[in-house]
Formats: sequence, structure tokens, C-alpha cells
Amino acid sequence: MIVTVVSVPDGGVTTVSAPEARRRLATDPFLLLGVELPGEQGPAEEPVVRRLGLDEEDLEWFGRREGSLRAEFLGDTAGFVVPVVRGGQVHQVHALASDRFLVAVHWGHWAGLAGDVTALVRRERPRDAVAALFLLLQEALSTFRRAAVEALLQVEELEDDMFEKRRPEQIYRLSQLRRHSAVLHHALLPYLQGVDEVITRRMLSPDFPVERQRLAQEFQRAARLVLADIESLQDATRRAFASYGSLVAGEQNGVINRLAIVSVIFLPLSFLTGFFGMNFEFLTNRLETRDEFWLLAVGLQLVAVVGSLVLLHRSRIWRRLRDDE
Repeated sequence: MIVTVVSVPDGGVTTVSAPEARRRLATDPFLLLGVELPGEQGPAEEPVVRRLGLDEEDLEWFGRREGSLRAEFLGDTAGFVVPVVRGGQVHQVHALASDRFLVAVHWGHWAGLAGDVTALVRRERPRDAVAALFLLLQEALSTFRRAAVEALLQVEELEDDMFEKRRPEQIYRLSQLRRHSAVLHHALLPYLQGVDEVITRRMLSPDFPVERQRLAQEFQRAARLVLADIESLQDATRRAFASYGSLVAGEQNGVINRLAIVSVIFLPLSFLTGFFGMNFEFLTNRLETRDEFWLLAVGLQLVAVVGSLVLLHRSRIWRRLRDDE
């Protein structure tokens, strides 16, 4: 377990041991801790809350990797399991905040928000741990927004490429992006519903400070915008699938038109061939010379082909095929 302390005045990061972090949690008036646990599942260790000296009551979930999204107030402490997008995948960050401290637990360096939150602390200078908690929640929302915008740009690029030249791998990539949008929506929506319910209930309390109400309202507004971005991504993937289907239908129409042209040309030829291939008296007894054979067998074929081409040239099928080309 790696414990880092974020200094609020300058945003500096210091690595400390678990006993030192436990001591500072008991004495410092305002402390931000980032706890990094191993990314791989190792041997069972002492729970994080016990190693940090926190009250273990109602905190069995804190620091345990297998857990559902949550947002709840436990007396004077707020606990959150926050979804975060890293490397195209959704991970979890556990956050525990009171008036004196904010502890954030993540697994592996790739899933942490330490660098982002440190930059926010330097810029925003939060007044207390609750304000720092909302910075953490806002930054988690930002990871979803960036993932949604990046995927939306990829969908638009794929849609442009489809109209230039349709390729089979485009539909596979669109399927991946559509699945990605569904994962983002599935991960974010239950979490936002839980957080919104908890925040709304706390805002109805008369002892909830005005400054914290403002932070909560900003978070709710940002959450609605991020959710709208993800829904826009879902709409864009559906539109791209519809465009791909329209292109496929257009190509199939072109193939059908070509088959119709071939059928119009060869249908009279097939009729003449079948007609003169029958053994009845006129053909067997009257057509005896070579000139008669060339006149009827070949001449009628040429007349049928030329007549078919003239009719096709005047038809809508020919003009539509020429326009498609």
C-alpha cells in the first residue's frame, strides 16, 4: 500500500508510511490522502480502514475491490465508490470524506486521480475536505466526458470514411464504439442517480452550508451535461449504423439494377433460342438454306439485342445506374 499526502497550500505530494498517515489523520485539521493498492490481487492484507485507524463500522466496503457503486452519508462522513474511465475501461475509486480529511483509494497507478486532483488543488485551493471531495467527483466526471468526446470524434471520422469508401472493418469498429458508449452509460447512470438522491436529501437539511449547496448544484449540473454527452455518443453510433445500412442498401440496389439489365438483354435471346430449338414442321421442312438460317437464327438475335439496349437506354434503370456511377 502506497500512501501519498497532498499538501493543500501548494499541491505538493509526499509519500508516507501507513503508520504516519494514521498519525496525521488523528492530528491534522485538514488532510488529503491518496492510497494506491496493488493492481494485481495479492495475499489478503489488513483492511485499509484498520491500517489508517478509521472507524470500521459501516465501512466494510471501503478499500475492497469487489464492490458496487455507492454514495451515502455515514453520520459526519460521506462514502463514495466513484467510477473512473482510464485507458478506455471503467475502474473504481473509493472516497471517504469528513470535515477534516479526504481519503481516496485506487488500484494501480493507471486508475488513480492523484495527478489530476493535485493540479486541481493547486488551482482551486479548496477550503476543506468536502470541497476537495467535490473536486475529486468533478474530475471523475471529466474522465467520462473526455472518453465520450473522444469516441464521438471517432464515430464522426468513421462516418466520413464510410461515404468515401465503405469497408467491412468500419462496421466492426462502430460496434466497438457502440458497446463502449453502452458501458459508459451503464457505469455512470446508476452512480449519478445514487449521488443525486443523497445530495438532494442533504440539501434539504437546514444545517447544510450554503457554500456546499453551491458545490453540490455545480456537480449536479456537470453530471447532467456529461450524461447528455454520453447519450449524444449513443445517438451518433445509431446514426452511423443507419448510414452504413443505407450505403449497403444503395450498393445492393445497384447490383439489382445491373442484374435487371442483364435479364432484359438475355430474356429475348433465351426465348428465340428455345423457340427455334423445337422440332416442328416449319423449322424442319421449310428452313433448308444457310441464308434462311443466318437470317432467322442470327438476325433475330441481333434485332432482339439492339431493341433491348434501346429500351434500356430510354428507361429509368439505365439513367439511375449511370447516375450512380
